[in-house]
Amino acid sequence: MRAILEALKRSGVADKLVQIDIQPAELHQVERIHSSTYIQQLKRFCEAGGGYLDGDTPVCARSFDVALLAAGGVISAARAVVRAEVDNAFCAVRPPGHHAERDRGMGFCLFNNVAIAARCLQEEEGLAKIAIIDWDVHHGNGTQWAFYDDPTVFYASIHQYPFYPGTGAASEEGEGAGRGYTLNVPMPGWCGDEEYLSALDTTITPAVRKFGPDFLLISAGFDPHRADPIGGMNVTTDGFARMTERVKTCAEKSCDGRLVSVLEGGYDLDKLAESVVAHVSVLLGER
Repeated sequence: MRAILEALKRSGVADKLVQIDIQPAELHQVERIHSSTYIQQLKRFCEAGGGYLDGDTPVCARSFDVALLAAGGVISAARAVVRAEVDNAFCAVRPPGHHAERDRGMGFCLFNNVAIAARCLQEEEGLAKIAIIDWDVHHGNGTQWAFYDDPTVFYASIHQYPFYPGTGAASEEGEGAGRGYTLNVPMPGWCGDEEYLSALDTTITPAVRKFGPDFLLISAGFDPHRADPIGGMNVTTDGFARMTERVKTCAEKSCDGRLVSVLEGGYDLDKLAESVVAHVSVLLGER
């Protein structure tokens, strides 16, 4: 967070942004995605001082409250876009969210920020159809399962495969009424800009436009960067800018530009910050 905010200030991009006032997510909003049992277990675990939910997911005494703020930040940003208070938004929030499933947090994630915001857009803002594009190096298992049988939310993911968390095969397309509304584009390690852009141009953005969403959310992980110590991909900073251009254009053609991007992974601090500056510059129309 420090690296991102300092880079936005240093680049001058921060001076051109509107900071959105946020409120923590309310429990009934979180319960649209997560079970009340899990929410209360997490709350008690944090109140007791925290520890590890799993081998990857440490929490401390304040983690529950911060996770509510992260989810609330995405809800607030989405609401601001719907109400035309801003053109689009980038949510620099932690903890991330796309691995969090109904009954468990995992992979650094506690609450599924993007999924919670998608449901709030539908149930509080009256939008019928939401699309989510996830380009984190890891597959967003939590987001996929949240909407796997739901034809009103289209989830598309580009990710390294096989890789953590083990989901995201091309054969995972949804089930029941939701069959055909999950689109996975698994890719082998060391794919770079051209492979990602090709996946967006030939597969994902055409499918999103065919779906015709009222709003588009990005799970923007910057861990596919070639410098990332956890990922195994070869995307450059300029590649993220070009990917952002593709998705922004898709939103302009599909849903009047209604777009909110949400930070997921990214673990090389310099390249994470550099990539976010490039990403936000495109959202601003500066590149």
